[in-house]
Amino acid sequence: MGMGGNTLIDSVRIGAERLPDAPVLRFVHTDENGVLVSEVRCYRELLRNASTLAAAIAQRSTDSSGNIALMMNNHPEFVEAMLACGILNRAFVPIDPRARGVKLEFMLTHTECTGLLCADYSLDQITEVLAQTGIEWLLCVNSSGQTLKTGARGRVKIEDYHQALSALLPIPAAQPVAADSPMFMMFTSGTTGKPKAVVISHAKYMAQAGALKNLGVTNDDVLYTGLSLTHINAQNFLRNSLELGIPLVISRKFSKSRLWDICREFNCSVFSLLGGMIPEIYAVPEQPSDADNPMRLVISSGMPAAIWQDFEKRFGVKLVEVYGATEGGGLVNPGTGPVGSIGKPSPDWEAQILNSEGRICQAGEVGEICFRRKDGAAVHVDYYKNAQAAQAKVTGGWLHMGDLGHRDEDGWFYFHSRSGGGVRRNGDFVNTALVESVLIQFPAVTDAFVYGVVMPKNVSGEKTLVAAVVMDKFDSSSEAQLQEYCQRHLEKNDVPEIFQFLEEIPKTVSEKPIERECVALLESAED
Repeated sequence: MGMGGNTLIDSVRIGAERLPDAPVLRFVHTDENGVLVSEVRCYRELLRNASTLAAAIAQRSTDSSGNIALMMNNHPEFVEAMLACGILNRAFVPIDPRARGVKLEFMLTHTECTGLLCADYSLDQITEVLAQTGIEWLLCVNSSGQTLKTGARGRVKIEDYHQALSALLPIPAAQPVAADSPMFMMFTSGTTGKPKAVVISHAKYMAQAGALKNLGVTNDDVLYTGLSLTHINAQNFLRNSLELGIPLVISRKFSKSRLWDICREFNCSVFSLLGGMIPEIYAVPEQPSDADNPMRLVISSGMPAAIWQDFEKRFGVKLVEVYGATEGGGLVNPGTGPVGSIGKPSPDWEAQILNSEGRICQAGEVGEICFRRKDGAAVHVDYYKNAQAAQAKVTGGWLHMGDLGHRDEDGWFYFHSRSGGGVRRNGDFVNTALVESVLIQFPAVTDAFVYGVVMPKNVSGEKTLVAAVVMDKFDSSSEAQLQEYCQRHLEKNDVPEIFQFLEEIPKTVSEKPIERECVALLESAED
């Protein structure tokens, strides 16, 4: 069943008419005593709360078209704010709640945000940059239960979110929404230069409203995600849930230690898994009860071939591998393709591997993964106030992903590395994902990230191989033990030259390791 909404707020309105009390969303977090706490939202509650919030926003806004920033973990208020923006036909800008300083200031000013909804744990870094932004009003969700520091910060009044919503305000009339109007702007990770804000229209967002059905999801399933709603992957689960009426359980933050507890408690049968999460989950010590869970389908992005089948067997699940980006394009391996393949393109897209001159590579030849529409329609990428970057993303009709890979003779695609991010050593590229998959099988390793750094000893174009590892048991012999272990399980060229021991690996909101921060920690340790 589908709601048939043209926008996400339309889907919720239809759901409130057809299934008003259906518990479609459940938000879960762990309290200070380690107890799982959940909060449910049905369609009727989502619509009511979003409408009330829309009224509060309208009252505080001098500019009825200003963009609105959302800066919090996965609270119910995040989704309600999204829907309120839909009612008002205003674009929202999801921002990692850990962002701060110059980066945060840039995100708020670049996207011309005039309003901000945040959680209390982000308030300090927000107030540090408020004076340099165009923010006119700020509503803060009190998640800790402690006294909230409200009041004026210069010209901006900070208000308690729920106190502001308790006022009886007239519900604003829903604004007409054009399909091609912006729904939100999602920042890319910004691995080079300043992050770019991808503009997502209502039509583009809703075009994939039933996509999970194509991957084997049914209305009998319960979806789960621990990824942040500031990432397109979690947004995909949210959109499919609200449009299809499939229950979705959302963790406030990803937790490898409570993942299976949550899935068992709420009978979750499908969840999404990104590359950075895989080593954390797999490195948790094996238990006899690992496969005793209701999960049947894992939609992963970046599952290493070396542990693919063992992951399925250990946890009693089927893996579907997907590849894509916020800008568009995508590949799917529904489990029928070779282990390690990121898939084949959907019926609407053509995918190819192109070399640096734009020529289509032969099977087995490494080049850049690119996409174009099969119907010949132009591929359009819209980076907010950055037309030059958007034009560079699409050349010759091809959407360039910036990732290196190859395809085999049967048309299955394989990912190698981010363009410019590969580690060449002794003339060959190192498969860093393979090295990581070996490291996380070492009993004391709980997380691993392998990358390369340029050092004076390196010849031109090559890097020194570094393994950043987190261990639950560390002593003076740990490095020697890891070195010996890698020498037994890896080819000589794949054995890390440096082991970097960290308490935790710096990661993005989508659980992707942040290489530049690991490099900075390595350099500071050497000083």
